[in-house]
Amino acid sequence: MVRSYWKQVLDEGLQVPTDRPLDDLTAELTTMLGSADPVLRDGTAYPALATWVDRGVYDDLLVGLGDGMAAGLAVGLGDVDTDTVFRRTFSVLVLAAVIERDSAAQLLPGDQVLRWGDRIVSWLLRERDLRGYVPGKGWAHAVAHGADAIAALAGSRHFGPTELTVLLDVLADRILESDAPLDSGEPDRVASAVMAVLRRNLVPVKVVEPWVARLAASGNPSVLRGDRNPYLVTNNAQQLLRSLYLQLAVAPGPPADKADLVLATVDALRATNPFTLAR
Repeated sequence: MVRSYWKQVLDEGLQVPTDRPLDDLTAELTTMLGSADPVLRDGTAYPALATWVDRGVYDDLLVGLGDGMAAGLAVGLGDVDTDTVFRRTFSVLVLAAVIERDSAAQLLPGDQVLRWGDRIVSWLLRERDLRGYVPGKGWAHAVAHGADAIAALAGSRHFGPTELTVLLDVLADRILESDAPLDSGEPDRVASAVMAVLRRNLVPVKVVEPWVARLAASGNPSVLRGDRNPYLVTNNAQQLLRSLYLQLAVAPGPPADKADLVLATVDALRATNPFTLAR
């Protein structure tokens, strides 16, 4: 019954149903965000909530919806390899949509968005279930979805140079503190979030350069690290540097300091790839 009801809603272009109160619809969709069924979660609940947010359906209820999604970040936090991850990682996507709606329509006070930013950052750094694709259940993708939320925060008018610098540090922390290689496209999404910060043109190059150097210090496989495969240990930092270079070089809408940022990233890649990029 749930499937057939929401399939009809999808087939009708995600128009808000008129046969039930919006509160009831929202509560049901929020529960579905935590479903292990990707059709209900990724194919129904998330697109419905995100679309309604974008269309302004929740404009008068945006704080309540955002707070509900922020609460979802704590559900099962600390669990590893359980289905609670879906509620967290899809709640953060809806919260990102809420923040983007505020950026488009300027509906919320700054302290509200900053509080959500604190919740997102805290969750992303504490999340321990870093699975990408879960067979039979679809995407969990905590790091990728967290990066998307950071990108939404980076676009907020409420975030200035100090807050944007913190976002860069959080992205680096998440990449460098991940024990296993992130092999489901996460470094690309993190690089996109970095680009969202850099496109604001508020964080000076003199701040970004040490940030890049920090990645380089952890991304050099020629430095032995105990009895582990050094390419596994350095993979995440190395992949982020490569993706950032590519996006700086070819992505549309580059930051104003593109040339200097490209040079800094190239220097980092040369330093961390001495066998192939040595001068």
